[in-house]
Amino acid sequence: MPETLRCSSARNRGGVQRVEGKLRASVEKGDYYEAHQMYRTLFFRYMSQAKHAEARELMYNGALLFFSYNQQNSAADLSMLVLEVLEKSDTKVEEEILGNLAKLFSLMDQNSPERVAFVSRALKWSTGGSGKLGHPKLHQLLAVTLWKEQNYSESRYHFLHSSDGEGCAQMLVEYSASRGFRSEVDMFVAQAVLQFLCLKNKNSASVVFSTYTEKHPSIEKGPPFVQPLLNFIWFLLLAVDGGKLTVFTVLCEQYQPSLKRDPMYNEYLDRIGQLFFGVPPKQSPSYGGLLGNLLNSLMGSGEDDDGAEEAQEDSSPIELD
Repeated sequence: MPETLRCSSARNRGGVQRVEGKLRASVEKGDYYEAHQMYRTLFFRYMSQAKHAEARELMYNGALLFFSYNQQNSAADLSMLVLEVLEKSDTKVEEEILGNLAKLFSLMDQNSPERVAFVSRALKWSTGGSGKLGHPKLHQLLAVTLWKEQNYSESRYHFLHSSDGEGCAQMLVEYSASRGFRSEVDMFVAQAVLQFLCLKNKNSASVVFSTYTEKHPSIEKGPPFVQPLLNFIWFLLLAVDGGKLTVFTVLCEQYQPSLKRDPMYNEYLDRIGQLFFGVPPKQSPSYGGLLGNLLNSLMGSGEDDDGAEEAQEDSSPIELD
């Protein structure tokens, strides 16, 4: 870095630290409203001067400060301003920034509407990286936070759009053990595997299956397994690697009694047949009815291989039966 730029950067950093010191003193005295307004004024000043890094840092630290004093509204507002900087600047998607966004999310009131808006905008911004439905790493961080909060259904949704099959499996083991019936232990992992395959994430599908069946206390060591549905999933993963349509067809026919336990299974398998075995799509442009809405919310509404162009970042997670 040239000496002039280095000096300028150091001066800017020193200026931010001095300003932060004054703002912190205001918050510590309990002058929350005044401090909040000062943060907003500085935000717009920095943005008008294209000092995006300084604006983002000031808003992020300010949000953390307000959270530490349980000033949820002010903290959430500054969190939104962090996103505004990212949206209006050419900031690249980096793991540190994704971690910061996940940290703000974790501190927000679990029931606040601001939290829903925040996560939707954060995922949309993160699509500048890989993944049309939001960056897989951000999904993974959100999933872990929601898991800690025991919000298993939403955690599950975000795990599906991450690449963390192992974390997903461990969460599902806990979910099944704490909220599910013993007779449904196989259904928790079956749905996850089928949905990962619908999203063309074969690796995570395999990892979630092997980890879940190994770690779940109610599943005897396999394969083969006591539960026919688990044997079906095991054979399906092998068939996906082989890519032979006849094997896939026979497999689905042989295990129809198990597949009838959830009406969604055959819908997922239709899609898997198209993606991995060359089965032509159905004539209708999209799946219809309630099942179609669930499937489209998972995969996007398009029938092409790349899925829908527009991701449904804030769509409701698919519930387990």
